[in-house]
Amino acid sequence: FCSMLTVVLVEPESEGNLGAVARLMKNFDFRDLLLINPQCDYLSQEALDRATHAKDILRHVRVEKDISCLGEFDYLIATTSKVGTDYNIPRIPIKPEELSINLDLRKKVALLIGRESTGLRNEEIMKADLVVTIPVSKKFPAMNMSHACGIILYEIFKAFGKEKVGEHIPAASKREKDQIMILLDEAMKKLTIPELKQETQRRVWKRMLGRSFLARREAFALMGLLKKVIGKR
Repeated sequence: FCSMLTVVLVEPESEGNLGAVARLMKNFDFRDLLLINPQCDYLSQEALDRATHAKDILRHVRVEKDISCLGEFDYLIATTSKVGTDYNIPRIPIKPEELSINLDLRKKVALLIGRESTGLRNEEIMKADLVVTIPVSKKFPAMNMSHACGIILYEIFKAFGKEKVGEHIPAASKREKDQIMILLDEAMKKLTIPELKQETQRRVWKRMLGRSFLARREAFALMGLLKKVIGKR
């Protein structure tokens, strides 16, 4: 299962943190690290020293200039310390221990971790299927990036390091989930829902699809319902 998850660091700024993330990844059997527009030298002596026996992860790191490459993943998990409200749908999160009931590691998954200084931007979080936050003291809510990564990887490893109940059930693919969203758009137009409310519905549906393990059969049932609303056969 570990080969299906890629840790994605967006514009990392600290060489020491990069090495620490590589070491944590190796602790939990993860190996794929993707850096988006790194702001530091990921092969510096400091990074390699902090990585200790995980230097190979840094030496085989993949680097991209922006987040457009994330389209290749079936499932995106964003991390944030800024918890949203009912009116800020992109930032309504789950806790790390809830990943076991929301995540399917038979698909290509990316774990997005933001900049040490400012975290992920709202537009980056909006691309995610799922948002995770770690409960901490309100007096000092921002965690070190490598520490946050370690907690989340531990919860994923703990949940998926052994065979899961229901593993034999085929999961809905990204393409099938995207098709649900396309049909939702058509259904809302058919129902003449105002554009502002359409955007809210899109966000809500995307969050619902991201928060739950959706079986392929369930996806087809949803598509069938939306097609009836549209009038398609």
